[in-house]
Parts: sequence; C-alpha cells; structure tokens
Amino acid sequence: MSTSEGLTQGVLDRESIAATDPTDQLTDILALPEHLRDALWKTDSAALGTWDSPGGLVVAGMGASAIGGTLASAALGDHASRPILPARAYGLPPWTTPDTTVLCASYSGETEETLACFEAAGALGARRVVVTTGGTLAEQARAEGVPVIPIAGGLRPATAAGYMVVAALETAAACGAGPHLTSELDVAAEHLEELVIEWGPEGPEDGLLKGLARELEGTIPNIAGAGLTAAIAHRWTAQLNRQARIPAWASELPDSDHYELAGWQGAEPLGRFSTVFLDDPDTHPRVQSRIALTRSLMGAHGTSTHVIASRGTTAVERALSLVLAGDLLSLYLAVLRGVDPAGRSDVDRLKAELAG
Repeated sequence: MSTSEGLTQGVLDRESIAATDPTDQLTDILALPEHLRDALWKTDSAALGTWDSPGGLVVAGMGASAIGGTLASAALGDHASRPILPARAYGLPPWTTPDTTVLCASYSGETEETLACFEAAGALGARRVVVTTGGTLAEQARAEGVPVIPIAGGLRPATAAGYMVVAALETAAACGAGPHLTSELDVAAEHLEELVIEWGPEGPEDGLLKGLARELEGTIPNIAGAGLTAAIAHRWTAQLNRQARIPAWASELPDSDHYELAGWQGAEPLGRFSTVFLDDPDTHPRVQSRIALTRSLMGAHGTSTHVIASRGTTAVERALSLVLAGDLLSLYLAVLRGVDPAGRSDVDRLKAELAG
C-alpha cells in the first residue's frame, strides 16, 4: 500500500475525529495553553501565601490527578530546593512530618485514596492545600480552613493536567520547595499554541504525531524516558491505556537497559511491540548514547522504534510540549482504532464495584 493510500484510509482531520470522539475530547486537549493561563489565575485567587516546609512537598493524588506532582518535580529539576514526591496510596509516606506540605489533588473531589491522605495529613499536623473542582474534598477543606485551588469543571480528569501541574508548581513555590515559574508558564502557553497548530487536526496528515499514530497502530507500545522525560513516559502510557484502550508500559533509562533488553529478544514470536524514546536536550550524554544503541538492539526484535524530542527552551516548556504530544497521539490512535476516547471502560466498572 502506498503512503497516499494509507493516509486516505486513516484521515485524522476534525470531521473524522468527531465521528469517534462524541464528547469532543479533542477540544479539551487542544485547550492546554488556555488551561495553563486559567490555572495561574485560579491559583492566584486561592491566595496561598508563603511559608517554609523543611520537609518538602507531598502531592497526594491518583491517576490523572497525580500527574501534577511528578511533572512539577521533573520541570523544576535541580531548581527544587526541597523534595517533591508523590503519594499514590491510602496513606502518606512514613517520613511525612508536620514540617511537610501536603497537596491533595482530586479532580472530582471524591477520590477515596486522596480523601484518606487529606485526613492523615490533618491528623499529623502537616500543612495542607487542596486542588479540586469540588466534592467532599473541597467541603472538608473549607470546613477546616484549608486553601482550595479551584479547577474548571466539565473536563475529563485526564485533560486537566495543565491545572494540576500549575497547582503543584505554585504550591511548591509557596512552601519554599522551588522558585515561581509564572513567567515560564506564560511562555510555555504561547509555545503550545504554535504546537497545537502544527500537531493538531489542521496539521498535515504526514505530520509527526499523525504519522506516529499510524506507525503504532496494531502494536503494543513501550514508552521510554530519562530524566525530565521519565515522568512524561508514564503520562503517555496512561493516556494510551485510557484513551486508545491499548496496553502500554513505561521504562526509564538507563535502569531499563539492565534488564528489559534481554526480554526483547523474545518479543517477536509473542506479538507486535514498538518503542518510543522521549528525548530532551538536557538528557545526560551517556543516556543519549544509550537511546541510540538501545533503539538499534530493540529494533532487531520489535515492530518499530521511534524517537520524539521535546520542544522548547525551558524545562517546563519542554515537558508540557511532550504532554500535549502524548495526549494528541493517544487520541489519534483511539480514532484509528474506532474507540471513543471517553467511553466507559473497565476503570469505571472497577470504581462502581468498589463504591457498590
């Protein structure tokens, strides 16, 4: 089949996407620049103030709501003056003290694990901040005088990543865990508007992400990151699972080179596997060498390998460029597979059973 024939059979324009995306997740994904600006305004309206947390910042959240903490930590990198770590469980890390700030993140405000962390932080005497659209979490926070950073309603939690990232970065700045990145976020929003045009549905059919979606269709993707992109690799796999309904897993270089390569030798008879390496200009030179070598070795046993580089100048700008890329890629794959990216999944069934 020629390239032109392949493009004709899998057109990824607005009309074709709308046929598979009845709730218009595309618009919410493309609105990431506006979400960043709105999040900065909403965080400012929460009037957090400033304080000092020698114990650092814990971001308690699950699934899409947890992305803010991991991306904030990655974007701050060496500029973080205190640890910024996640809590993805029913309790806080054992080292959490009253000198730790706990940001409780839940889009719905009903996430049971996050509510448990909110209560645990209060019992411990730790300073708390909440980011949510409302629900039980907001009610409890306001009743106890805990500041609430509001989020725009009407979104799927996965498309609220911009709000979660800004909330985590601003809380980190408020508690002394890192500098304010307000100007960097403004610049990132402007840059993302350009990428929306280049990578979005009006972009060329042979563009970077539309082409990658066609290459990955019918394969089980492995997303590999390092340094800044390690957290984003997990975001990509979450979106591929959630929106495109395909199994995918994340790896972190250089650690994964010490065991995963051996497994790839048995990949070919088991199925069609692909790998996407997320690269960044600040990646350690030795890791960049590993990407090239690892790609060559995996390519001998897998279906395809790809390298996608971050775009931008600052770390937060580059991190958010890859967030946008992964969100669009997963949506394009959902469309190619004929899957409603916001349709009911086994995740919803699981939550219903647990609540039942």
